[in-house]
Amino acid sequence: MIARRSLMLFGGLFALFVVIGLMLGAANISLLLVQSFAYALIALGLNIQWGYGGLFNFGIMGMLMLGGAAVTFVSFPINPEFWDSDGPMMLGRALLAFGAGFLLVFGASKLDRVGIRGRWKTTLTVIAWIVAYAIYRSQIDPAAAYIEASSGWVGGLGLNPILGWAFGGVLAAGVAWIVGRISLGLRTDYLAIATIGISEIIRALLKNMDWLTRGTLTVSPMPWPVPQPQDLQATGVAITESFIYSRLAFLGIVVVILAIGFFLVQRAYGGPWGRMMRAIRDNHIAAGSMGKNVTRRQLEIFVLGSVLMGIGGAILTTFAQIYDPGSYQPINHTFLIWVMVIVGGAGNNWGAVFGALLIYITWMVSDPVAQFILNWVSERSTDMGWGAIPDIQSRASQMRVFVLGVVITVALRYAPQGLIPEVVKRES
Repeated sequence: MIARRSLMLFGGLFALFVVIGLMLGAANISLLLVQSFAYALIALGLNIQWGYGGLFNFGIMGMLMLGGAAVTFVSFPINPEFWDSDGPMMLGRALLAFGAGFLLVFGASKLDRVGIRGRWKTTLTVIAWIVAYAIYRSQIDPAAAYIEASSGWVGGLGLNPILGWAFGGVLAAGVAWIVGRISLGLRTDYLAIATIGISEIIRALLKNMDWLTRGTLTVSPMPWPVPQPQDLQATGVAITESFIYSRLAFLGIVVVILAIGFFLVQRAYGGPWGRMMRAIRDNHIAAGSMGKNVTRRQLEIFVLGSVLMGIGGAILTTFAQIYDPGSYQPINHTFLIWVMVIVGGAGNNWGAVFGALLIYITWMVSDPVAQFILNWVSERSTDMGWGAIPDIQSRASQMRVFVLGVVITVALRYAPQGLIPEVVKRES
């Protein structure tokens, strides 16, 4: 029954994409498809954290920003002005200062092994943090000021964007490990608050680190892993066809990455690891009493989900060809992804992918459709002497949130477990 329902839903979604493609054209629907499948990868990461582990992660935006920053650093062309200056040497000293500070704090955390415990250990650990911070800032501040004054920013490494996507996953995993070590001991609602705060900290850092990310000055154009439309046009391909071919090639890579991630996660969840995660999610106290290391397993699943989010964020930045830390907003890069998983079906990978494709296309198409309807109503009301509707464009943009609310309400009313809910096979 579930399999037939899933096939029917995906068939209806395919028909919806076909209709929208006929209305908007192949170039526009290919653009929406790339973005939709990138969001599907991100939703799959959230499904791992929430659907598998029951972890309230409201810091998705931070992971997407880290993925975007990572691919910018790896794939953007080299900035020769930076490498020809004293900037690399000064950054090297700052990195050494960071390492020294890390070792100092790490050593302070192990003082109990030499007999220093209680208040003395706490006091010395606080002092170590203060000294480490002072050492690091004494090197990074002059380095940042020099780089901004001499070369503007660090620039990239000029490598293939796919390497940047992989680095985005690694960077997100490293930050998620740190965040998890700090936050995963908190109760569910406090975990949500903590991840929101950490996400905003990441946004503030990347937005103000002009020497590394250019901040609000943005970085563009980002290179693609496939020939771009202008490259195809240079070989004689027509403008419209060049956009279609280039975006379809990009889409092919994204679909392959999503398929690999989906396959690995599906296999893992169907085995003993998945049964253990379901046990921890449903009753972590009982799982802990059976000898399971609940915190370690939750940290593991938090990191795995963040890897997919980092890769997805890197893909979106590459496809948009611009990295702008100021453009990230919680409604687009956290709330929207939660809606995808909830409507699709938490705990079901097919549901997460379906929800991502459905919600994103609804989010994007609702604006032009609302604008068309409002223009038509405005013309009719003008003909009847009632006057035109003011600010149609802004009203149409606001209709996105209204349409999304309607979709959530209807889905939760008639499918509270999601359109494709989780299926748990139980031994008879």
